[in-house]
Amino acid sequence: MGNKVTRGDFEWVYTDQPHTERRKEILAKYPEIKSLMGPDPRLKWVVLAMVAVQLVVCQLVRDLAWKWVLFWAYAFGGCMNHSLTLAIHDISHNVAFGNRQAKWNRWFAVIANLPIGIPYSASFKKYHIDHHRYLGGDSLDVDIPTDFEGWFFCTPFRKLLWLILQPFLYVLRPLYVNPKPISRMEMCNALVQFSADFLLYQTCGLKSVVYLLAGSIFCLGFHPISGHFIAEHYMFMKGHETYSYYGSLNLLTFNVGYHVEHHDFPSIPGSRLPMVRQIASEYYDTLYQHQSWVQVLWDFIFNEEIGPYSRIKRKCQLANVA
Repeated sequence: MGNKVTRGDFEWVYTDQPHTERRKEILAKYPEIKSLMGPDPRLKWVVLAMVAVQLVVCQLVRDLAWKWVLFWAYAFGGCMNHSLTLAIHDISHNVAFGNRQAKWNRWFAVIANLPIGIPYSASFKKYHIDHHRYLGGDSLDVDIPTDFEGWFFCTPFRKLLWLILQPFLYVLRPLYVNPKPISRMEMCNALVQFSADFLLYQTCGLKSVVYLLAGSIFCLGFHPISGHFIAEHYMFMKGHETYSYYGSLNLLTFNVGYHVEHHDFPSIPGSRLPMVRQIASEYYDTLYQHQSWVQVLWDFIFNEEIGPYSRIKRKCQLANVA
């Protein structure tokens, strides 16, 4: 169990991502899937309710002992914040208000960002579009670990440390792999977020701020819900780069487990992805599926053949986008 992962590089391929061709085939066979595309009118109300709940809890934890603040940050607040990051993931595809109201989606993501404690939504959208357009693209898809991560985090203990450090790696990796100029929306996101943090500190105190920040760090790191980070694209079966999970944790994560379906149809809201699988079941039921995100984390740590290097990479040409 203490041996290093023997794989010394990523799995390089010279083919296009499979989602493009499968999307064409499914739409040709089941054109009714197009009716699932478009905004989800319920999403904004669910997100607003979650933000409100976190604000109420901030009031409840302000006078607790520090050990209980951190306990509730991990057990409850972090779960809510992780769920909100996945709401932001959905909103980044304009499914809250539709493509014609792109700015509304961006500003609503800033509202969903508030309990997370750090400005996140604007930067996420900027890089997440590349993740879909250039899946596995060398120097383009910042979801791919760096060579240093693949080389260094190669034993069970180091892989556990890597999982704990995930929130920081996701923040720092884009600055190294694919740095981009800071946008006006990112500055607005930061201004709103830090103003909200300061207001929360003034009204509820330090413990409420720590409750939100610690929850985000805890549950975006080593936590059962964070199993989806590994489950989505790490190569548990050679040659396969995207995987789905259909278990109960989808109820907390806006169906992010339906990840093959999501990459096939990113403009379909998470709430409708189960219908994609139901309509085109022959395309999905035969694919390798994860049964448990906890099992995914266990296998990632202790299986010698799986580590940060277990990703498919490809050379991609930068698209000319007006």
